Amino acid sequence: MIVRQCVFSTSRLLVKEWHSFTSENMGGRVLPDVVAAMLTPPVTRQLPTGWQGAYTRERAQQWIADRDAEGVTLLVVERAGGNPVGLVILFEFGDAAAQKIELRLGYLLSEESWGRGLASELLEGFVGWCRANAISTVEGGVERGNDASRRVLEKNGFLPVSDQDGDECEEQVFRLQLRP
Repeated sequence: MIVRQCVFSTSRLLVKEWHSFTSENMGGRVLPDVVAAMLTPPVTRQLPTGWQGAYTRERAQQWIADRDAEGVTLLVVERAGGNPVGLVILFEFGDAAAQKIELRLGYLLSEESWGRGLASELLEGFVGWCRANAISTVEGGVERGNDASRRVLEKNGFLPVSDQDGDECEEQVFRLQLRP
């Protein structure tokens, strides 16, 4: 899986696999505490139903285990000070041998990080990493009503491709085609 090697930085952010950070890299905290602090009800409101609500350390530990079983999760920290500010969740599909690697992207930022332009910076850095690593397609879903996330994707070249209506959520899928 190429996404296990996903490491990139921007002018303000460092992004890499969440287990590769030490507590010293995260302001003296351990990953379950970082995740529990980040996944507040306002942050999780637009996520899948089972992910919504408040997080204890125990719930965060289970959430971490569940994400590890599904794909790769990257931790986003501020380069100055090492403050954790977000997560990127990646699922890899396609055929690496045929150089047809497709990714499904999910991301979130802590409430304290909202409105600072970090999401746009994060996605710009991620798209740069995808281009440098021969990723062919990246898709991400956005809940209806999450206009800020939709704008971030569009600003970074993602185009809407379909609507997926379901009982639990209403999502619009956006795609960035990098290679044919």
